[in-house]
Amino acid sequence: MKTILHKAATRGHANFGWLNSYHTFSFGNYHNPERVHFGALRVFNDDTVKEGMGFSKHPHDNMEIVSIPLSGDLHHKDSTGRDEIIREHDVQIMSAGSGIAHSEMNANHDKEVKFLQLWVFPKVRNIEPRYEQKTFNPEDRNNQILTVVAPDDEKAVFINQDAWFSLGKFSKDFTTTYQIHKKGNGVYAFILSGKVTINDEVLDTRDGLGIWETDAINIKADSDAEILLIDVPMQIPGA
Repeated sequence: MKTILHKAATRGHANFGWLNSYHTFSFGNYHNPERVHFGALRVFNDDTVKEGMGFSKHPHDNMEIVSIPLSGDLHHKDSTGRDEIIREHDVQIMSAGSGIAHSEMNANHDKEVKFLQLWVFPKVRNIEPRYEQKTFNPEDRNNQILTVVAPDDEKAVFINQDAWFSLGKFSKDFTTTYQIHKKGNGVYAFILSGKVTINDEVLDTRDGLGIWETDAINIKADSDAEILLIDVPMQIPGA
């Protein structure tokens, strides 16, 4: 088993006034050659956007882009004509494929929006761009792990990769084991809130731990806690 620990305070940081962003991996003006990606997981940004502000229209291609609002609402528009509001408890995915342009704005003028933006290298390149969004009942992850992104689960949003994203909300002292979905995959665990021990590694809020060359990980909540697990291939051609 191999691991890599990313403490919250070691992340890259950019504050533009309208956007306060923490980067787990190299992004924008933050470049760390030792932190470019974790397998197929290329970008993990922890963003806060001011009222009425956001990312104006810009292009992407050949990337699976997942947005998870933690509080507040995002207004999504793209070059296919889609116009959607993404709310807390929603998960959105955009397969950029052969090329798409989109904007992501704070839908509200009276409160910030906090969300995670994650990019995953695709399994198949140059597909027709696609979009999917689903709402998940937060009670369905109380002391259990809820899959929200998957290539093989119609209850989750579909991703063009052998990758699975899962959310859990745990009570203090809750324990569980997470089975990695596919041989050759690793899992990146991110602590949204609270304190968690994973395989004897003690993690605090916004810490990240990558684990690979194992079949499963053991999780214990040292306090009430919320966690995001990202299960991705570790070998990606060209990554």
